[in-house]
Order: sequence, then structure tokens, then C-alpha cells
Amino acid sequence: MKVSDTSPAENFFDDTAGEINQVEEKTISLFSISIKNFLGNHLAVLATAIVIFAIILSIFSPYFAPHDPNKTNLFLRLQAPAWMEGGNWSHPLGADHLGRDILSRIIYGTRVSIIVGFSVIFIATAIGILLGLMAGYLKGKFDLVISTIVDILLGFPYLIFAIALMAAMGPGFQNIILALVYKEWVIPCRVVRGETLAVKEIEYVEAAQAIGASKFHIMLKEILPNILSPVIVVATTRMATVIILESSLSFLGLGVQPPMASWGNMVADGREFMLEAWWVSTFSGIAILILVLSMNIASLGLRDAFDPRFSES
Repeated sequence: MKVSDTSPAENFFDDTAGEINQVEEKTISLFSISIKNFLGNHLAVLATAIVIFAIILSIFSPYFAPHDPNKTNLFLRLQAPAWMEGGNWSHPLGADHLGRDILSRIIYGTRVSIIVGFSVIFIATAIGILLGLMAGYLKGKFDLVISTIVDILLGFPYLIFAIALMAAMGPGFQNIILALVYKEWVIPCRVVRGETLAVKEIEYVEAAQAIGASKFHIMLKEILPNILSPVIVVATTRMATVIILESSLSFLGLGVQPPMASWGNMVADGREFMLEAWWVSTFSGIAILILVLSMNIASLGLRDAFDPRFSES
């Protein structure tokens, strides 16, 4: 009779290690497939390239801008774009009512939109993840309080809510970030809470509870990694909305204040000159359109590639 060289305990750990390796290989394989699917979506790749270019433009604005965006020259007041009569290539997109170079101001305005968008989404998503995890996992009174606050905030139109906050706090770069964060966190919070309620019933979470793992460990190590995909998709989608809201507040004079260049206040600057100098407002409006549209297309591409529920549909 042949006696096995390995004990039952050793066999158990070998089998467990093998299962873990299989899970890791499957995860890597799924990630590779998702990347391949995303790269196969040429429109989403192009949109992502535009967003990356906008980020680079915002970081290195002083090197890309041909002129000082705040330098005024009344001799260049309402100068036409280079391809129109009266224009020249030293100011390719023309000049505004104070003789400031429009191209330079658009390039510097990219910095404002990107910084506000990333700052608001990062802070709001962090708050939303924390409160959503706790509400979905702990339930009880904490969940009731958070859910009530979320429902109340969702009942207010976003722009009107932001206008009211900006009117109370006063215009400014930091205040516009705070005003948008005050309501933006409810979106990721609601998503994370719903995903947590679904994931907490899965076997690996119950197994972690059975071996005595702490609630903090279960939320951060077992639940959070498995719900990040929809959170990332929502965050990239919401960034475009935040940029539009920033531009809207700046347009109304409640956001970024002159002389700092913002696409919103550039559109506002050209309202009085639309008939005689359409370019003052038009090019900054086109910049908003291109960036927001690119972010939406890129986020949809990420959703289709990385969220299995959409990939299978």
C-alpha cells in the first residue's frame, strides 16, 4: 500500500494556492481583453487622445501660449482671426475687446477647466466612496441618514444649487470647487451604496465575515476593489458635467474672476460683440464643446470595455 508523501493540510493549501493563481490569471486575462476592446474603439481612443492633449496643454500652458493671456493692447481691440481681413498670424484666433490674444487665453483656460474638473471629481468621489461603503455595509440609522441627505440634494437642480452656494460664499477659484463638491459627492455615493448592497451578499464577503475579519477590512479589501469599475466610469462621465457647470458659473460672473482666463468668462466677454466680433465668444465655446464631447465619448468607451454588464449587452 502506497502512502501519500503529503498531508491533507498540505494538499488543502496547494489546492487553495492553485485556485488563487487561477483567479489572478483570469483577472489579468479579463483586463487584457478590456484593454483590447477599448483600443478597438477608434472613436473612444481619439477622444481619449484629445483629453490627454488637453491635460498636457493645461500643465504646460506657458510653453504653448504665444502671448501673455492677460496682456492688453487696445490697438489690437477686436482684431479678426488671421484668415479674415485685418487679421495676422501673430494672433491666429484674433483678439478680444481689450486686445488680449484669444488663442493664449483659450490655452490658459484649459488649465482652469482641467483643474476644477479633476479636483471636484477626486474630492467628491473620495467622499462618495467612503459614505457609500459605510451606508451600504453598515445599514441601519447611518444608511437612513446618508440616504435622506442624498435624496434631498438630488431634489435640487444642480446649477441652481451651485448658484445659490456661490452667491453665499462669493466668487473665486476655490469657492467654485467647494460649491460643486457640496452636491457632486451624492452621485458616487449612490452608486457605491447600491453596488455594496449587491456585493456584500457574495460568498467571499460572507467568508471574510466568518473568519472574523473586521468591518473596515471587509469594506476596503473585499468590497471596494470589486466595485471600482462602475465608480471610475461614473467619475469620468461626471467630469464633463463639472466642466460645463464651471463654465456656466464663470459665464454668470460667479465663478473664476477676471483677469484669470476661463472659457466661461471668455464666452461672457463676447456677448456684446457677437455681431461685429463673433470670434471673441465662438472659439472658447468650441473649446468647451470639444473637451466635453471628448470626455463623454471616452467615458462611454471605458464603460463598454471595462464594465462586463455593458460589454455583454
